[in-house]
Amino acid sequence: MVAVVALVCVMAGTGCRSTYYSVMETFGKHKRDLLRSSLTDAGETQQEATEQFKDALTQLQELTGFDGGELEKRYRAFKADYDGCVDLSDAVTRRIRKVERIASDLFAEWERELNEIGTPSLRADSRRKLSQTRMRYEQLHATLIRAETSMAPVLAQMKDYVLYLKHNLNAVAIGSLKSEAESIGAEINSLIADMNRSIEETQSFVMELEAQE
Repeated sequence: MVAVVALVCVMAGTGCRSTYYSVMETFGKHKRDLLRSSLTDAGETQQEATEQFKDALTQLQELTGFDGGELEKRYRAFKADYDGCVDLSDAVTRRIRKVERIASDLFAEWERELNEIGTPSLRADSRRKLSQTRMRYEQLHATLIRAETSMAPVLAQMKDYVLYLKHNLNAVAIGSLKSEAESIGAEINSLIADMNRSIEETQSFVMELEAQE
């Protein structure tokens, strides 16, 4: 039932999200719980993407360092890893968009319900916690976006290699890509560093949300 409601809401947009949240609340899952869950999913998907990019770099290095044998087999292995990188990059983007939607709805609800707290001291304390949580989320969000945008130029380069090798799979073409492999290696290492920072920030923020309960 929950999965069906979630699918319908994805297709229907904002108007249906309130229905989805209502259904989830009947199962004891509030927006804070959903945000924590979506962040955990995002972190796990980023970790998978990191490993996939590492594998693609390894395959490219093995391909450009190849001195004989089945070039076609090496090429197919590299292309398969590239395709995996594309799929996981898309998955990371979807995870981040989901985090953004839930975070926006959570903070809007929190802001709105502040006015329903009659005790001034409690209202002030809740407002302070909202401000702190929102600030920490914005810091995390910047890290998530940096990691997300770091993937596009790397994927563009990898696509160039895939298309070039598709029509020029010979020793001369392989040799011409050796310096390119070194260049993209540095970019992938930089991407992995961005992804690892994002994963660490995500885990830290999830722990902070849990500590507030």
